[in-house]
Amino acid sequence: MEVRRLCPAIGAEVIGIDVSQPVSDELFAEIRQAWLDSNGLLVIRDQNLTEEQQIAFAGKFGRLHKLQGHTVTKYLHPDHPEIYRVSNKVIDGKPQGRKGAGTYWHSDNSYEVEPAQASVLYAKEIPPVGGDTIFASTHKAFEGLSETFKEFLMPLKAVHSFANAAGGGFRNEVITQEQLSNVPPTLHPIIRKHAETGQLGVFVNPGFTSYIEGLSADESRAVLGYLFELVTKPDYQYRHRWSLHDVVIWDNRCTMHYAVMDYDGSGERLMHRCTVIGEKPLAAVA
Repeated sequence: MEVRRLCPAIGAEVIGIDVSQPVSDELFAEIRQAWLDSNGLLVIRDQNLTEEQQIAFAGKFGRLHKLQGHTVTKYLHPDHPEIYRVSNKVIDGKPQGRKGAGTYWHSDNSYEVEPAQASVLYAKEIPPVGGDTIFASTHKAFEGLSETFKEFLMPLKAVHSFANAAGGGFRNEVITQEQLSNVPPTLHPIIRKHAETGQLGVFVNPGFTSYIEGLSADESRAVLGYLFELVTKPDYQYRHRWSLHDVVIWDNRCTMHYAVMDYDGSGERLMHRCTVIGEKPLAAVA
């Protein structure tokens, strides 16, 4: 197993492994450490996975989310609810996945009490050009803050809400009141301590973070606006150009991502994603 960094801020690729085969605990420990060391983004190329093999590998990271009762439930694999399908393909009038998923900066499921830990995305079909995914390191964003501003943010919490995305990334989806009731708004620390590495990161995102508790509306908009701009600074990013059969694993505890929807009309795309449930976010200070 060889690990190569992809850029200074975030990301590495792993060469010489085949995750379609059972992954031993020893090998997985090496994979997980490489993932953590690369600020939560790992690319494994040239994998040929069945649905069962992807689920088995993703399950090594933890308990998988089945997204039942969610607005995206209709896009789950019919035989494997652990797999959420992202696709612009339509067969016999039926979408084969959610078109345009993730076309906004976000951290997966940050609106839940226990947001996503790992997301494992597998490229089954890709267009001839386009469809990149951009990742940003929230650890690097934290490092970019002044010491004074870090101290100001440390005790603060922000509200994350799926309803926030109803007028944004999910504006083209039919969202029922029952679905919104299933995921009420939740409070998370703005500065999050990573449960495994202890690193600190800025845990807010434009997709789901609505306001900061204890600040006025104007103050909240100003602070969040600055943080959103900071986290998405190009210096802290890696842009992934997909190859067929790539497996990309990102850590939602310390990254944000944005799916570039520039390929519609130029080709078909089909991706399978497994989502690993994480822990309740840890505050930087008790």
